[in-house]
Amino acid sequence: MSYEGWILLTGSLVGISCGIVGCFLILRKMAMLADAISHTVLLGIVGAYLISNSLEGVYMLIGAAVVGILTAFFVQLLHSIGVQSDAAIGVVFTSLFAVGVILLSLFGGKVHLDVEHALMGEITFIPWDILEINGINLGPKAVWMLGTVLILNLIIILLFYKEIKISSFDPDMAVALGIPVLFIHYLLMGMLSLTTVASFDSVGAILVVAMLIVPGATAYLLTDKLSVMLMLSALVGVLSAIAGYFIAMIFNVSISGSMAVAAGVIFAITFVLSPTHGLLSRWLARKRLQNKSA
Repeated sequence: MSYEGWILLTGSLVGISCGIVGCFLILRKMAMLADAISHTVLLGIVGAYLISNSLEGVYMLIGAAVVGILTAFFVQLLHSIGVQSDAAIGVVFTSLFAVGVILLSLFGGKVHLDVEHALMGEITFIPWDILEINGINLGPKAVWMLGTVLILNLIIILLFYKEIKISSFDPDMAVALGIPVLFIHYLLMGMLSLTTVASFDSVGAILVVAMLIVPGATAYLLTDKLSVMLMLSALVGVLSAIAGYFIAMIFNVSISGSMAVAAGVIFAITFVLSPTHGLLSRWLARKRLQNKSA
């Protein structure tokens, strides 16, 4: 595959993985928790490096998953004792991220990992960081990591689709049916953490947050059916990655930033033109109502 092809494939995998997980966050009104975990996983990455003295993907995934679940646990704990959810997210997010930054500045000065790298990422380096087995070039490591996490997420969704769906739309009914709501919650947080760290090194936290929220929000405006919403969010993620890449090539700007902008543009267009929830359709509905009443 060409250099351009690997970048487009990486961006598309990020868009699909983050878009699918983001749908459940939006349905659960937990979109800002994605922002929190996408930053606090820095602590997990630094902690994994300090323990293993390695930047291999497996250690990063484990560290990020642990810290992601801890983030969700602390937010849930603060909320259960009376702290508003947005305030709880803000406290946990800033505290754990700050600890990660401090540890990184103290012990990570000699590795290719810094705060700017973590936030912005650099997708243009992906095709050069290849996976080799017995001298055979298997392609970029990031593609294998993202592909593995995507398959894992799809397996979890297929296995627990009914439970995730019911607990997302009606938690009280899920409890009444005997569904382990807390287990499903932390299962989703684990998926979010793994997806975040798999995307972290290649595209940075900013694009991860954009892909976790914007494709799902766009799909939410287009359909009321969860299965369709999941497919549409994946499609929007891929379109954002492809459009963002070519925008970046034309204007010679950040690829990750352009992908995030492309996602925002697609959402803005959908927000205006959505046949059911768009501004234009609502305006036309009000005009028809006014004409009938007149």
